Amino acid sequence: MPKVSVIIPSYNHEKYVAEAIQSVLDQTYQDFEIVVTDDASTDATADIVSKFSDKRIKLFRFDKNCGASVAANNCIANSSGEYIAMLSSDDVFYPDKLAKQVDFLDSNPQVASVLSYAQIIDDDGDDFKDDNHFYTRIFIQKNRTRFEWLNFFFFHGNCLCHPSALTRRDCYNKVGTYNSLFAQLPDFDFWIRLCTYYEIHILPYNLIKFRIRTGEANASARRPDTIVRTRIEHLQCLSNFLHPNIRDNLPQIFSSEVSDIPLDNLSPVEFEFIMYIIALSHGSLDIHKLWGLNGLYGILQRDVNVTEIVRKKFDFRPKDLIDLSGKFDPFNLLNVEHLHLQLQSTQQELTLQLQSTQQELTQVKNEISLMQRSKFWKMRNLWFRLKSLLSARLKY
Repeated sequence: MPKVSVIIPSYNHEKYVAEAIQSVLDQTYQDFEIVVTDDASTDATADIVSKFSDKRIKLFRFDKNCGASVAANNCIANSSGEYIAMLSSDDVFYPDKLAKQVDFLDSNPQVASVLSYAQIIDDDGDDFKDDNHFYTRIFIQKNRTRFEWLNFFFFHGNCLCHPSALTRRDCYNKVGTYNSLFAQLPDFDFWIRLCTYYEIHILPYNLIKFRIRTGEANASARRPDTIVRTRIEHLQCLSNFLHPNIRDNLPQIFSSEVSDIPLDNLSPVEFEFIMYIIALSHGSLDIHKLWGLNGLYGILQRDVNVTEIVRKKFDFRPKDLIDLSGKFDPFNLLNVEHLHLQLQSTQQELTLQLQSTQQELTQVKNEISLMQRSKFWKMRNLWFRLKSLLSARLKY
């Protein structure tokens, strides 16, 4: 049985997949297997993988496209290593990537997963030149305890380089694999679940080349569809923070946010209430407001006993929720209405400007017409005068 299973979910990466696999084969640490699941690529990706003769490579092909999470889970299910390394089929491992991370996990049994920084490259493998791009510095993060990470995840979202990770198989067995319903944030969802139980660690140097493809072609690129889907999946990910382990460690995770809240002998519903209040009071994103409001409606509508519980312990009444529902604007309706009013005002202004311009144009056209008519009659009169003079001279 190999020590490391490198899992590679692939889809339409014929330009990159050979380099990705070769970067694993070229590792200074050689006790590994490579498990590839091709997600019904329509290009030559699977054929390129099948040309490798190394017996440590296992290839599975889907007949229908199922999504990266399903492909990754299939790799895990068909792997056997003690440690699992994720590699996107358009990224590249540094030669000593596995060696350094295996050594770290062997030496630090309390750590579940070890990650690293990433060198950002472009479509052709050269250094990425756009310093303002979202991915340019996002992976350069300091190390935090799992409680600090959970706080960061709740308020800020994801910042970890998933294909840089080496994770213990036992952790997948404990917290589960990747959510097959997610396309944008399956890794973020996994990190929250993982840190609910375990510590993670980031090695402060590059161990992977992370590719930014031309034309925002990455699965995680910021396109209209991925931006919307990311918000929806992020909203779903927040429900991970209702886990009993979060409740048991609430003061450590949200120390400043719960400093004025009574935490003794919290029931599950009281814990939920606190999480929704934290989201509303301290969250800065629209999804925090939506999750918090929707959660409060949910628990207060369960039965009258819940309403009485939160009234007694937190002095919170249904009228307070009514007030909150008018205070927060998770759908940005006020902004949309403001923009609508601005648009109406601009349209009215443009209409008036157009009418004024049309009037000026009509006046100019009239003036030109008068000038042309005047010039015509002057020329006509001059012509008759010349004709008359010419006729008079001919008589003589």
